[in-house]
Amino acid sequence: MSTDTTPAELARRLEALESRIAYQEHWLDTLDAAVAGQEQRLSRLERLNALMKERLRDQQRALQEHDTATPRPEDELPPHY
Repeated sequence: MSTDTTPAELARRLEALESRIAYQEHWLDTLDAAVAGQEQRLSRLERLNALMKERLRDQQRALQEHDTATPRPEDELPPHY
């Protein structure tokens, strides 16, 4: 920075810096809100995933119980035995 900078030039530069800082603060707030929203969505999806896994396990367990309770046609002996 040279020593012959005028007060008007310094004021213009200061205003430009303040403008850039305000713009950056706005985008930081915007990004913060986006990250918070994504975090909430991720939490909901993780809960939904856990619920779906539990339901799938229940259905698999029910199918296994049904398979063991109901004889399959290939397990039955024909009448002539």
